[in-house]
Amino acid sequence: MFGYRVPAPDEAMLISGGRRGLGGAPFRVVTGHGKFVLPVFRKVRFLTLSMCESEVVETCVTKQGIALHVRAVIAFKVGNDTESIINAGQRFLSDQDQMSVLTGRIFAGHLRAIIGSMTVEEIVTERQKLAAEVLDTSKTEMAKIGLIVDSLQIQSIDDGDTGYIDAMSAPHKAAIQRQAQIAQAQANQAAAEAEQEAARRQAEYARQTAVVKAEYSAEVDRAQAHSAQAGPLAQAHAQQEVLAAQTELAQRQAKLRQQELVAEIVKPAEAEAERVRILAAAEAQRMKIQAEAAASYDRVALDRMLIDQLPQIVKEAAGGLAGANVNVLNGADGLGEIAAGLVAQGLTILDSVRQNLNGNSGSGGHGDRGNGAGRSEHGEQGNGRLELQGPSAAKSDSDGRGPGEGNQRTS
Repeated sequence: MFGYRVPAPDEAMLISGGRRGLGGAPFRVVTGHGKFVLPVFRKVRFLTLSMCESEVVETCVTKQGIALHVRAVIAFKVGNDTESIINAGQRFLSDQDQMSVLTGRIFAGHLRAIIGSMTVEEIVTERQKLAAEVLDTSKTEMAKIGLIVDSLQIQSIDDGDTGYIDAMSAPHKAAIQRQAQIAQAQANQAAAEAEQEAARRQAEYARQTAVVKAEYSAEVDRAQAHSAQAGPLAQAHAQQEVLAAQTELAQRQAKLRQQELVAEIVKPAEAEAERVRILAAAEAQRMKIQAEAAASYDRVALDRMLIDQLPQIVKEAAGGLAGANVNVLNGADGLGEIAAGLVAQGLTILDSVRQNLNGNSGSGGHGDRGNGAGRSEHGEQGNGRLELQGPSAAKSDSDGRGPGEGNQRTS
C-alpha cells in the first residue's frame, strides 16, 4: 500500500519528521509491525539489529613485561530496547559499519589494560577469566552507544621469539613426554602381554582343536566300525529272530500235531476202550443176569423135582420101618411124632441135596444151607424119640444127625 512501511525482523524502522519520539528523540522507533508513513512529510530509515562481528589483533605487555600478541573476536549487536536503538541510531545510522570499528577499538583498549595486570601464566591458563574481565569492563561503555556484547573469544596468544611460553610449557612437555613414554612402555608391555596371551590362546586353541579333531576322528572311526558291524549284527539278530520264530512255529506245530494225534488216535482209542468197557460190563451184567436167571430157574426146577420126589423119599424112609421092631411108648402122640420125624428126615435130605447143588453152582450156597439147617433143626425137635434099626437107620447116620429125641423109644 502506498505510504505503508514495514521493517524486517532484524531491523528497526526509524521515522523522522512530525512530532518527536519517546524521550524527545528526533525520530520514532518501530519494530515488529508496519506503520503508515506520509510521503514528503515523513522520512524513514532502517537500523540493523542483526549480529555483528569485530576482530581485535593487539600486542599487549604483561605484568612481567613480556609482549604478547593477542587475537580476539567480539560478537555484538544493537540492543533490542528502544533506548539502545535510539543511542545506536544517533551514532551509527548514517554509517553502520563504524559499529565494528569502534567496538574493536574499545575492546583493544580494555584488553591491553587487563593483560597488563596479569602474568603470562595467568593469561595462558585462565583465558576465560581474561575474557570475562574484558566483558565486564566494556559493558558499561558499550551500553552507552546502544551495543551489547554476546561473546568474547581469545583465539590466540603468542609471545613471538621470546620462547617464554615454550619454556613455561617445557616441564609440562617433559612430564607429558615422560608420561607419554611411560604410557607407551606400558602400552608396549601390554601389547607384548597381549601378544603372548594371544599366542598362548592360539596355542591352547590349536591344542583344543587338535584334541577335538582327534576325538572327532576317534568318534568317526567308532561310528564307522559300528556301522561296519551293524550289518552283520543286524543280520545275525535277524537270523536269531528268524530261528526264534521258526522254533516257536515248530513248537506250535508240534503242539498242534500233538493235539491232532490226541484228537485222531488217543480220543478215539479212549472212546473205543470206554465203549469196549461198557460193552464188557454190559455183557458181564447180562451174563450175570442170565446166570442168576439160570440158577434161579435151576433152583425152581430142582425144588419142583424134589417136591415131586418128596413123597417117594418119605415112602422109602417109611419102608425102612417095615421090618423094624417099633415100640410106641406114648400111644397116639408117639405115632404122630414118628410120622413127623419121617417127614423132617425127608426135608433134611432135600436140603442136603439142594446145598450140594448150590455149592457146585457157586452162588447162594450159604443162605440155602442155613435155611435147610434151620428147617432140619426145627424138624428134629419134638417130644418123642424115634430110633430106627435097619437100612433107614444107616441112612440117617450118614447125615450125621438122628431123627430126633423124645419120650418114645423104638427098638
